[in-house]
Amino acid sequence: MSLRIGVLGASRIAESAIVGPAAELGHRLVAVAARDPLRAATFAEKYGVERTLGSYTEVIEDREVDVIYNPLANALHAPWNLAAIAAGKPVLTEKPFANNREQAAEVAAAAEAAGVPVLEGFHYLFHPVTQRALELAGDGTLGPLRHIEVLMTMPEPADTDPRWSLALAGGALMDLGCYGLHIMRTLAAAAGGAPQITAATAVQRTPGIDASCDVELSLPGGATGRASHTMVSDAYRFTLQITGDDGNALVHNFIKPHDDDRITVTTAAGTRVERLGTRASYTYQLEAFAARVEDGVPLPIDTADAVANMALIDEAYRAAGMNPR
Repeated sequence: MSLRIGVLGASRIAESAIVGPAAELGHRLVAVAARDPLRAATFAEKYGVERTLGSYTEVIEDREVDVIYNPLANALHAPWNLAAIAAGKPVLTEKPFANNREQAAEVAAAAEAAGVPVLEGFHYLFHPVTQRALELAGDGTLGPLRHIEVLMTMPEPADTDPRWSLALAGGALMDLGCYGLHIMRTLAAAAGGAPQITAATAVQRTPGIDASCDVELSLPGGATGRASHTMVSDAYRFTLQITGDDGNALVHNFIKPHDDDRITVTTAAGTRVERLGTRASYTYQLEAFAARVEDGVPLPIDTADAVANMALIDEAYRAAGMNPR
């Protein structure tokens, strides 16, 4: 079956996150709308979307649209996901799931009541690189878990970028930290528990907007974690290092494993480099989402996971002396 996908907005991430994967998997982009009609038309022409519509509402209500892809600014995720749920349309939404835990819980409750699948776009989780990292953390290769280190850096966005807008729920912790805290939660869950925040520090670019935020955590079994996030760096770095008593594993780019599919594993036996494939994590994600929509195949994360992740983001902001979005 070919999904008919409606796209909200003409975002930069869409080419990687939905256009390429849909083409590879044989799904159709049937409609797009944007605040600027000219931008929507340009997007449609460039990426082969079948038609443009006048509003997000028109895309959601279009009878030829099966599912919605929502890559809007952070603050617009929850409201338009609620609109899609009300129309009975499954949603693949970009992260973060909502502005805060309370808003996330509202979306989750609506999805549950309506029986509508909603997937938060933590695409990295679907890639073999991540699955192998989780395996290494839990199969005894590294010994008992001792420390997890996440480093996420990127060059400074333009002043007009939504990531610098408090009204649009921007900030380093929202844009990058949602990933850093998600992998901490995923690894902690594999170890049989949940991470606890022990400290957080933030540097604010403007009042309420963090240019960087570092979070310290405790994990099951006495392990520790540190997730560092900054949007004012000289380069992109998205590394994950898992250290145990008997070795460590370095994931060279855990957010974009299709750009660098290496995991370097070091134990008493020596150092080896494993390569897990350069097929896009977004393609794996759309494949899993389509299987859920078409055949009811369970997803590895659900809306409860999204609520829990937003709760940890809120807690990290408070620990850093800031208010949640």
